[in-house]
Amino acid sequence: MNTQLTMYSHDTAIRVRYAETDQMGYVYHGNYAAYFEVARTEAFRQLGIRYKDLEADGVGMPVGEIRTRFRRPARYDDLLMVRLLLKQPAEGSRILFEYEIYNEAQELLTEGHTLMVFVSTANGRPVPIPQDIQAKLAPFFSEDELTSPLTPPKQKLPSEAPAPAAFLKGNES
Repeated sequence: MNTQLTMYSHDTAIRVRYAETDQMGYVYHGNYAAYFEVARTEAFRQLGIRYKDLEADGVGMPVGEIRTRFRRPARYDDLLMVRLLLKQPAEGSRILFEYEIYNEAQELLTEGHTLMVFVSTANGRPVPIPQDIQAKLAPFFSEDELTSPLTPPKQKLPSEAPAPAAFLKGNES
């Protein structure tokens, strides 16, 4: 059994713009979801995966869950490093992205995660993770993590993550 710690990580630099701050001079909390999105997009781009191509193939990736924990504020003109981590292989129709945001002094400012659900853009229903994405992520995980149903997960995924109702077309159940 391979006991080597396995995961995928990617760093993205983001400079805080004035418009992203609130009256207190802190980055407004709602902007962190956009920072997470930039990190996901750039990480996938680095792997040769483009959201644009997924959508052209009829696959969307809505957010099924988001969590953010603020430790210290980020401020105007800070250069942030958003670290995206995939600590476990994608599973079924879901993939869990974890994030750490650091300032230039390497202080951890923010942590979070998004649980993304692969869905059909035609009907909003969950679909299996596309094979090309599985293939591009596979080298970052041990064979045991990818193939053994007996291998306990490193971290439990939040329970059942159906497509958010807003992404379902009509009132299908």
